[in-house]
Amino acid sequence: MFSAILHQCIATALAAGLSWLWLGSQGAVSASLGGAVIVLPNLMFALSLWVAAKSGIASVTRFFVGEFFKVTATLALLLIVALAYRDLHWLVFLAGMFVALKANLFVILTKA
Repeated sequence: MFSAILHQCIATALAAGLSWLWLGSQGAVSASLGGAVIVLPNLMFALSLWVAAKSGIASVTRFFVGEFFKVTATLALLLIVALAYRDLHWLVFLAGMFVALKANLFVILTKA
């Protein structure tokens, strides 16, 4: 569960590095924010599932409620970044989100 978060962090860092080479600091910040919009809610969801499993109160309801809050937090962070960061480079921001979302698929495909 936490290895997926690690892969997303690594993919976000790589996207930010490439964006920095391409567009400078504005691109790196945009890609980093794009990855953070995905990684942070996923981390909170993974932590809540881990705590529930350790305490023995894991349930399907808890999973779906956690998933609902993860999606809500992702949308809220997306809105906050869009409104708060005026120098946002949208293409790089969306690329950072995409890379973070697809990082785990890439790991699975390279191991197959």
